Amino acid sequence: MAGRKQFDMEVALDAAMVRFWRAGYAATSVDDLSRATGLNRSSIYSSLGDKDSLYLRCLDRYATRYGDRYDQALSDASAEPLRAVRAFFDVTLQRIADPALPDGCLIAQTAMAIPVLSPAIAARAVQALDAQQARLRTALTAANLRGTDVDDFAVHLAAVNQSVAVMSRAGASRQQLRTIIDVSLGALSHAVRSRD
Repeated sequence: MAGRKQFDMEVALDAAMVRFWRAGYAATSVDDLSRATGLNRSSIYSSLGDKDSLYLRCLDRYATRYGDRYDQALSDASAEPLRAVRAFFDVTLQRIADPALPDGCLIAQTAMAIPVLSPAIAARAVQALDAQQARLRTALTAANLRGTDVDDFAVHLAAVNQSVAVMSRAGASRQQLRTIIDVSLGALSHAVRSRD
């Protein structure tokens, strides 16, 4: 249509996601989103929804993008469980090292803000954290760990992954983050060896 500015929805959603990721939900205004996306306020509301709706879309986008990468990393856990879990953590370390992205994790950041978020956003953050545990539980089950070890390690490794993201935002070095991961991999290695 003549005179009407077209925009790329994918680019706009990515820009909004990075803005929320960088500043958090509460500190991001619709004006901030307008500057980040290049859309005026009315275009944001008509095309992307209100702030809560847009945040939910950004959380889903983030969870899908990185969830697919985590799934790929864990895909051969039955054959090489330690290598697969290391690859899982490498997804997080690569994301943290990407200079085009904010430090940390949008899901972890959202989870830490749950007390001040809407019930819908809080529920979506919990759902994303549960999905992370389920992904790890599936991989560890394929690695033939004992029953209670599967659940315990799934919860532990998901928590470590989130803490690595938080620590990166607080300025922890890559070596410090790798050390945190290595301690967990050492415990998992012991559990894997004792399954035989």
